Amino acid sequence: MSGLPQPRPDLPLTDELAAVFARMSGLLLSEETAESALGVLSALARETVPGSSGAGVSIIDARGRRSSGSTDERVRNADSLQYEIDEGPCLFATANRELVMIDDLRKDTRWPRWAAAVLPLGLRGAMSAPMIAGDSSLGAIKVYADSPGVFARHSEQLLTLFSAQAAVLVANVQSYAGAKRLSETMRAAFHNRDVVNMAKGVLMGRNSVDEDTAFRILLARCEQEGATVAEAAQAIVDSVVRRRR
Repeated sequence: MSGLPQPRPDLPLTDELAAVFARMSGLLLSEETAESALGVLSALARETVPGSSGAGVSIIDARGRRSSGSTDERVRNADSLQYEIDEGPCLFATANRELVMIDDLRKDTRWPRWAAAVLPLGLRGAMSAPMIAGDSSLGAIKVYADSPGVFARHSEQLLTLFSAQAAVLVANVQSYAGAKRLSETMRAAFHNRDVVNMAKGVLMGRNSVDEDTAFRILLARCEQEGATVAEAAQAIVDSVVRRRR
Protein backbone atom coordinates (compact mmCIF):
# COMPACT_ATOMS: atom_id res chain seq x y z
CA MET A 1 0.00 0.00 0.00
CA SER A 2 2.93 2.35 -0.52
CA GLY A 3 2.15 5.65 -2.18
CA LEU A 4 -1.24 6.04 -0.52
CA PRO A 5 -2.00 9.57 0.67
CA GLN A 6 -1.68 9.99 4.42
CA PRO A 7 -4.23 11.90 6.57
CA ARG A 8 -3.34 15.48 7.49
CA PRO A 9 -4.98 16.93 10.63
CA ASP A 10 -4.64 20.48 9.24
CA LEU A 11 -7.06 19.76 6.37
CA PRO A 12 -10.87 19.55 6.54
CA LEU A 13 -11.99 15.94 6.77
CA THR A 14 -13.65 15.92 3.35
CA ASP A 15 -10.45 17.21 1.71
CA GLU A 16 -8.36 14.87 3.82
CA LEU A 17 -10.14 11.76 2.51
CA ALA A 18 -10.77 12.91 -1.05
CA ALA A 19 -7.41 11.71 -2.35
CA VAL A 20 -7.63 8.50 -0.33
CA PHE A 21 -10.98 7.51 -1.82
CA ALA A 22 -9.92 8.55 -5.30
CA ARG A 23 -6.96 6.22 -4.96
CA MET A 24 -9.20 3.51 -3.50
CA SER A 25 -11.58 3.69 -6.46
CA GLY A 26 -8.73 3.29 -8.93
CA LEU A 27 -7.37 0.29 -7.09
CA LEU A 28 -10.69 -1.44 -6.58
CA LEU A 29 -11.62 -1.18 -10.23
CA SER A 30 -8.67 -3.45 -11.02
CA GLU A 31 -9.49 -6.07 -8.37
CA GLU A 32 -10.96 -9.35 -9.58
CA THR A 33 -12.57 -10.67 -6.43
CA ALA A 34 -14.61 -9.26 -3.57
CA GLU A 35 -12.07 -10.51 -1.04
CA SER A 36 -9.17 -8.70 -2.68
CA ALA A 37 -11.23 -5.54 -3.09
CA LEU A 38 -12.16 -5.54 0.58
CA GLY A 39 -8.52 -6.22 1.41
CA VAL A 40 -7.61 -2.97 -0.30
CA LEU A 41 -10.38 -1.23 1.60
CA SER A 42 -9.21 -2.57 4.97
CA ALA A 43 -5.59 -1.63 4.33
CA LEU A 44 -6.71 1.90 3.51
CA ALA A 45 -8.69 2.07 6.75
CA ARG A 46 -5.66 0.94 8.74
CA GLU A 47 -3.44 3.57 7.09
CA THR A 48 -6.02 6.36 7.25
CA VAL A 49 -7.08 6.16 10.91
CA PRO A 50 -4.16 7.20 13.14
CA GLY A 51 -3.05 4.60 15.70
CA SER A 52 -4.61 1.63 13.89
CA SER A 53 -2.66 -1.61 13.87
CA GLY A 54 -5.19 -3.66 11.90
CA ALA A 55 -8.50 -3.38 10.10
CA GLY A 56 -11.17 -5.46 8.45
CA VAL A 57 -14.75 -5.68 7.30
CA SER A 58 -17.53 -7.70 8.92
CA ILE A 59 -20.26 -8.70 6.49
CA ILE A 60 -23.55 -9.53 8.19
CA ASP A 61 -26.42 -10.62 5.97
CA ALA A 62 -28.78 -13.50 5.25
CA ARG A 63 -25.79 -15.77 4.61
CA GLY A 64 -24.50 -15.22 8.14
CA ARG A 65 -21.57 -13.41 9.75
CA ARG A 66 -18.14 -13.43 8.16
CA SER A 67 -14.99 -11.36 7.91
CA SER A 68 -13.48 -10.20 4.66
CA GLY A 69 -10.34 -8.36 3.67
CA SER A 70 -8.75 -8.54 7.14
CA THR A 71 -5.27 -7.03 7.25
CA ASP A 72 -3.86 -9.74 9.54
CA GLU A 73 -4.62 -12.89 11.52
CA ARG A 74 -5.30 -11.02 14.75
CA VAL A 75 -8.14 -9.10 13.13
CA ARG A 76 -9.64 -12.33 11.79
CA ASN A 77 -9.37 -13.96 15.22
CA ALA A 78 -10.89 -10.97 17.03
CA ASP A 79 -13.79 -10.94 14.58
CA SER A 80 -14.30 -14.71 14.80
CA LEU A 81 -14.56 -14.41 18.57
CA GLN A 82 -17.39 -11.90 18.16
CA TYR A 83 -19.33 -14.30 15.96
CA GLU A 84 -18.60 -17.25 18.24
CA ILE A 85 -19.41 -15.51 21.54
CA ASP A 86 -22.24 -13.52 19.93
CA GLU A 87 -21.17 -10.17 21.34
CA GLY A 88 -18.81 -7.39 20.41
CA PRO A 89 -18.52 -3.92 18.86
CA CYS A 90 -19.05 -4.93 15.21
CA LEU A 91 -22.25 -6.79 15.97
CA PHE A 92 -23.50 -3.90 18.09
CA ALA A 93 -22.54 -1.27 15.49
CA THR A 94 -24.35 -3.21 12.76
CA ALA A 95 -27.50 -3.86 14.79
CA ASN A 96 -27.77 -0.35 16.22
CA ARG A 97 -26.34 1.53 13.24
CA GLU A 98 -24.00 3.59 15.36
CA LEU A 99 -20.26 3.92 15.75
CA VAL A 100 -18.66 2.13 18.67
CA MET A 101 -15.32 3.10 20.21
CA ILE A 102 -13.51 1.08 22.86
CA ASP A 103 -10.80 3.20 24.44
CA ASP A 104 -9.34 0.36 26.53
CA LEU A 105 -10.41 -3.27 26.39
CA ARG A 106 -9.20 -3.81 29.95
CA LYS A 107 -11.64 -1.22 31.27
CA ASP A 108 -14.61 -1.42 28.91
CA THR A 109 -17.46 -3.43 30.45
CA ARG A 110 -19.96 -3.62 27.60
CA TRP A 111 -18.79 -6.95 26.14
CA PRO A 112 -16.77 -8.59 28.91
CA ARG A 113 -16.57 -12.11 27.46
CA TRP A 114 -15.35 -10.87 24.11
CA ALA A 115 -12.89 -8.43 25.68
CA ALA A 116 -11.40 -11.16 27.87
CA ALA A 117 -10.96 -13.41 24.84
CA VAL A 118 -9.38 -10.68 22.70
CA LEU A 119 -6.86 -9.28 25.19
CA PRO A 120 -4.44 -12.24 24.74
CA LEU A 121 -4.19 -11.23 21.08
CA GLY A 122 -2.41 -8.05 22.17
CA LEU A 123 -5.24 -5.72 21.20
CA ARG A 124 -6.25 -2.90 23.54
CA GLY A 125 -8.45 -0.55 21.48
CA ALA A 126 -11.17 -0.98 18.87
CA MET A 127 -13.52 1.11 16.82
CA SER A 128 -16.37 -0.10 14.57
CA ALA A 129 -18.55 1.91 12.22
CA PRO A 130 -21.68 0.51 10.56
CA MET A 131 -21.81 0.24 6.79
CA ILE A 132 -25.24 1.48 5.74
CA ALA A 133 -26.47 1.56 2.16
CA GLY A 134 -29.99 2.91 1.78
CA ASP A 135 -32.16 1.08 4.30
CA SER A 136 -29.72 -1.81 4.68
CA SER A 137 -27.09 -2.30 7.35
CA LEU A 138 -24.46 -4.42 5.61
CA GLY A 139 -22.06 -4.94 8.50
CA ALA A 140 -19.25 -2.88 9.93
CA ILE A 141 -15.76 -1.73 9.14
CA LYS A 142 -13.44 -1.78 12.11
CA VAL A 143 -9.95 -0.84 13.21
CA TYR A 144 -7.99 -2.24 16.13
CA ALA A 145 -5.15 -0.73 18.15
CA ASP A 146 -2.29 -2.24 20.15
CA SER A 147 -2.39 0.51 22.74
CA PRO A 148 -5.25 2.09 24.72
CA GLY A 149 -6.33 5.68 24.24
CA VAL A 150 -5.18 6.08 20.63
CA PHE A 151 -8.58 6.77 19.07
CA ALA A 152 -10.04 10.25 19.46
CA ARG A 153 -12.93 12.31 18.11
CA HIS A 154 -10.94 12.87 14.93
CA SER A 155 -10.61 9.09 14.51
CA GLU A 156 -14.38 8.66 14.87
CA GLN A 157 -15.03 11.25 12.17
CA LEU A 158 -12.54 9.58 9.86
CA LEU A 159 -13.99 6.10 10.26
CA THR A 160 -17.55 7.41 9.88
CA LEU A 161 -16.69 9.01 6.56
CA PHE A 162 -14.75 5.94 5.55
CA SER A 163 -17.64 3.60 6.40
CA ALA A 164 -19.95 5.53 4.08
CA GLN A 165 -17.60 4.84 1.19
CA ALA A 166 -17.11 1.27 2.37
CA ALA A 167 -20.87 0.68 2.34
CA VAL A 168 -21.06 1.76 -1.30
CA LEU A 169 -18.25 -0.63 -2.17
CA VAL A 170 -19.75 -3.57 -0.27
CA ALA A 171 -23.19 -2.94 -1.79
CA ASN A 172 -21.66 -2.83 -5.27
CA VAL A 173 -19.64 -5.97 -4.61
CA GLN A 174 -22.75 -7.78 -3.42
CA SER A 175 -24.74 -6.55 -6.42
CA TYR A 176 -21.98 -7.73 -8.75
CA ALA A 177 -21.80 -11.10 -7.02
CA GLY A 178 -25.59 -11.42 -7.15
CA ALA A 179 -25.64 -10.55 -10.85
CA LYS A 180 -22.87 -13.05 -11.49
CA ARG A 181 -24.75 -15.79 -9.66
CA LEU A 182 -27.90 -14.91 -11.61
CA SER A 183 -25.96 -15.02 -14.85
CA GLU A 184 -24.55 -18.44 -13.98
CA THR A 185 -28.02 -19.68 -13.07
CA MET A 186 -29.42 -18.42 -16.35
CA ARG A 187 -26.62 -20.06 -18.30
CA ALA A 188 -27.32 -23.33 -16.51
CA ALA A 189 -31.02 -23.01 -17.25
CA PHE A 190 -30.39 -22.43 -20.94
CA HIS A 191 -27.99 -25.36 -21.02
CA ASN A 192 -30.54 -27.63 -19.33
CA ARG A 193 -33.22 -26.49 -21.77
CA ASP A 194 -30.98 -27.32 -24.73
CA VAL A 195 -30.07 -30.73 -23.28
CA VAL A 196 -33.74 -31.56 -22.69
CA ASN A 197 -34.57 -30.60 -26.27
CA MET A 198 -31.74 -32.77 -27.58
CA ALA A 199 -32.89 -35.69 -25.44
CA LYS A 200 -36.44 -35.35 -26.73
CA GLY A 201 -35.11 -35.44 -30.26
CA VAL A 202 -33.18 -38.62 -29.53
CA LEU A 203 -36.25 -40.27 -28.01
CA MET A 204 -38.44 -39.18 -30.94
CA GLY A 205 -36.03 -40.79 -33.38
CA ARG A 206 -35.51 -43.97 -31.38
CA ASN A 207 -39.18 -44.57 -30.67
CA SER A 208 -40.81 -42.94 -33.70
CA VAL A 209 -43.02 -40.78 -31.47
CA ASP A 210 -44.03 -37.14 -31.37
CA GLU A 211 -42.51 -34.50 -29.08
CA ASP A 212 -45.14 -34.78 -26.33
CA THR A 213 -44.75 -38.55 -26.13
CA ALA A 214 -40.96 -38.21 -26.08
CA PHE A 215 -41.22 -35.83 -23.14
CA ARG A 216 -43.50 -38.27 -21.27
CA ILE A 217 -40.91 -41.00 -21.85
CA LEU A 218 -38.27 -38.69 -20.43
CA LEU A 219 -40.40 -38.00 -17.33
CA ALA A 220 -40.92 -41.74 -16.85
CA ARG A 221 -37.15 -42.23 -16.88
CA CYS A 222 -36.83 -39.53 -14.23
CA GLU A 223 -39.19 -41.41 -11.92
CA GLN A 224 -37.51 -44.76 -12.56
CA GLU A 225 -33.99 -43.44 -12.00
CA GLY A 226 -34.79 -40.91 -9.29
CA ALA A 227 -33.15 -38.20 -11.38
CA THR A 228 -34.06 -34.68 -12.36
CA VAL A 229 -35.25 -33.94 -15.89
CA ALA A 230 -31.90 -32.32 -16.69
CA GLU A 231 -29.96 -35.31 -15.36
CA ALA A 232 -32.08 -37.85 -17.25
CA ALA A 233 -31.82 -35.78 -20.43
CA GLN A 234 -28.04 -35.50 -20.08
CA ALA A 235 -27.78 -39.28 -19.67
CA ILE A 236 -29.69 -39.81 -22.93
CA VAL A 237 -27.50 -37.32 -24.80
CA ASP A 238 -24.35 -38.90 -23.36
CA SER A 239 -25.52 -42.35 -24.52
CA VAL A 240 -25.65 -41.06 -28.08
CA VAL A 241 -22.13 -39.65 -27.80
CA ARG A 242 -20.81 -42.98 -26.45
CA ARG A 243 -22.41 -44.92 -29.31
CA ARG A 244 -20.67 -42.70 -31.86
CA ARG A 245 -17.22 -43.37 -30.41
